[in-house]
Amino acid sequence: MFESAELGHKIDKATYAKEEPKLREALLDVQFELAQTKKFPVIILVSGVDGAGKGEIVNLLNEWMDPRHIQTHAMGQPTEGELERPEMWRFWRALPPKGKIGIFFGSWYTWPVLHRVFGDSDNQSLDHSLENILRFEKMLTDEGALILKVWMHLSKDRQKTRLKELEKDPKTRWRVTARDWEHFKLYDKFRKVSERALRHTSTGDSPWIVVEGTDTRYRSLAVGTVLLDALRKRLDQAKQAQDKPKKSNAAPMVKSLDNLHLLRALDQTQKLSKKTYEKELEKYQGKLNLLSRHPKFKKISIIAAFEGADAAGKGGSIRRITGALDARYYQIIPVAAPTEEERAQPYLWRFWRHIPRLGRVTIFDRTWYGRVLVERVEGYCAETDWMRAYGEINDFEEQLASRKIILAKFWLATSKEEQLRRFKEREKIGFKRFKLTEEDWRNRKKWDDYERAVCDMVDRTSTGIAPWTLVEANDKYFARIKILKTLCARIEEAL
Repeated sequence: MFESAELGHKIDKATYAKEEPKLREALLDVQFELAQTKKFPVIILVSGVDGAGKGEIVNLLNEWMDPRHIQTHAMGQPTEGELERPEMWRFWRALPPKGKIGIFFGSWYTWPVLHRVFGDSDNQSLDHSLENILRFEKMLTDEGALILKVWMHLSKDRQKTRLKELEKDPKTRWRVTARDWEHFKLYDKFRKVSERALRHTSTGDSPWIVVEGTDTRYRSLAVGTVLLDALRKRLDQAKQAQDKPKKSNAAPMVKSLDNLHLLRALDQTQKLSKKTYEKELEKYQGKLNLLSRHPKFKKISIIAAFEGADAAGKGGSIRRITGALDARYYQIIPVAAPTEEERAQPYLWRFWRHIPRLGRVTIFDRTWYGRVLVERVEGYCAETDWMRAYGEINDFEEQLASRKIILAKFWLATSKEEQLRRFKEREKIGFKRFKLTEEDWRNRKKWDDYERAVCDMVDRTSTGIAPWTLVEANDKYFARIKILKTLCARIEEAL
């Protein structure tokens, strides 16, 4: 894969002086158009051999284009806080919004490759990491991102020469470190592992572009031209799509994928008396409090995810959980319609932002399942988008579990009749009236559509590491105790 990049490509001064101004002007034009239209984000990964000019390319792109619309990230050794969260957490947080360019100097490929080169993993582990990366990049491109992956290459002889030249010049000596020479000794292994990674992850949606890094002028024009061509092509495609008549999402497919009726099979007659409820509440709140103060709790974290029908009692259940916890160690994330900032990112971005550190609890009131529930039923996204979301969500939750995050997912179910009773009750009681909106009544008209979507959701996303707990919520006392019991059991199992 690297052979064509070892041919010693060169550009003479006259050609460079002629081409460089035209390229810079064209890059600024497409960058301005990108910033104006805000149709998609651009993600540029700059990787490659030490001494091949990675840093110079990053600086050059910031110099040639408007740096106000470029976000550059040097992703070095993970910090303590980053190590406590899933591996991809720090990259999700750094993703550029639509209309911006994000440059990653060091990326999600860096550590899988380094671990393999230094013998901390085997080929099977490397391939597993690369498969996860492929799914991550596929999600980004499906969400509209333009990904460019640039590998700056040098042959072994040219790398040695380059490092010596940099070391000899007092102005550039600081750029060569003991780590660079240590990596040079492992050149052959780096080449073998890197080539395996590039072959495995160069796809039609996000291909690797290998650039020979010996000649400064050649690599500058090569990278700039690749970026210009990719941006121009995508902007033209976006314009053509805008000019075409739009297909309406107003009537999405809402038939059940597997014709399941899980919710109708729930026994909604289960109840607790107030006296029993108060006794059980004290018992399980006390148990939850003790578990959260257990010494081993500092080595795990908890995400409690709440979904359910309107007026099913999510808020009351959440309050019974937080009533047992130290307020310094939990946060509640109420999820509403996405903000303008959130709409400029992939739909999972706003949830990745709130992944807790070890020893913490995060409670989501509504979750990432909005993609396969409200967005599906209301037609806010295309059928292909919510269909692929099942796999994307399972990948997301698998990454949470990989960092000892206990994910407790609760669906609070009520009967249609009980929901109507609660709606009417809210209309009459002053301090509850604010909870009832026109949207609640509108959603109720699509009860059957939501029921089918929920059945599909549970069938496709209830896994061994992140099972759904269906909560019979016609009786609020019963529902709250079941939730507390389940949460305590999940934590006990983890400890």
